[in-house]
Amino acid sequence: MRKPPAAPISTAKGVRLQKAMADAGLGARRDCEDMITAGRVKVNGRVVDTLPCFVDPASDVVELDDEVVELPVPEQSTADSAKAGGKARTLIYVLINKPKGVITTTSDPEGRRNVLELVPTSLRREERLFPVGRLDGDSTGLLLITNDGDLAYQLTHPKFGIPKEYRVLTSGLASDEQLQKLRAGMYLVNPTADGSKTSKRASMESVRIIKRFVDRARGDRTLLSVTLREGQNREIRRMLARVGLKVRELERVAIGPLRAGDLKPGQAKLLGKKDVEKLRAATLSAGLD
Repeated sequence: MRKPPAAPISTAKGVRLQKAMADAGLGARRDCEDMITAGRVKVNGRVVDTLPCFVDPASDVVELDDEVVELPVPEQSTADSAKAGGKARTLIYVLINKPKGVITTTSDPEGRRNVLELVPTSLRREERLFPVGRLDGDSTGLLLITNDGDLAYQLTHPKFGIPKEYRVLTSGLASDEQLQKLRAGMYLVNPTADGSKTSKRASMESVRIIKRFVDRARGDRTLLSVTLREGQNREIRRMLARVGLKVRELERVAIGPLRAGDLKPGQAKLLGKKDVEKLRAATLSAGLD
């Protein structure tokens, strides 16, 4: 490991630290922001725990948990790259259909199965990939795995508002009054990196009843269609619990224009150029709204 130089931290030029980290495949930008504010990141040997912070990927040394991160240099020409002996970075986009019990992390100290294990080994070896957004262990459905920090940022940041659609099976027969409360929204309490708590408003873009099941043997159930444009931790489960509905099954069936099609639980597919262009077009359109 090379020793970090005693250089000052740039605060007004270069690339935003969280973007440089995301481009290095450490996670989506919002995940990288959490790593920074938790005090896990050093730049040139100094801990950075406040934002904004800017770095020069070509000269600054960034460490995460005391390990040096190899930062890709942006906008490097083909000629410059050839002179430097480097190679063009390949952007990879994998859509997986996450089964129940698989966790949305890149590794787990408890040895539980994680979403990267669903990605073909050849792709994992080629680039450092990470999941875009989260699905808890009990939830199933679509999840994007990539090394494209910019697209990950656009798919998760609230200002772009990319819709994610879910099918939710609840216990009991949902009422119109309960759905009205969900549409109106509510405040959810969330922990912060420093151990304090903050409340943030949550609402469903749309929620409708697909079918009610009256079943004396197994119990009454309701199948709902829910669309979110901004997600908080376990938001659907928490909101439904607030109105008296318990989630039995939760599946994400769409991310923007992407749907599972014939992708079965546990399977993964490499997205082609057309699908990636559709995603980019969706983020562009949402950003202009």
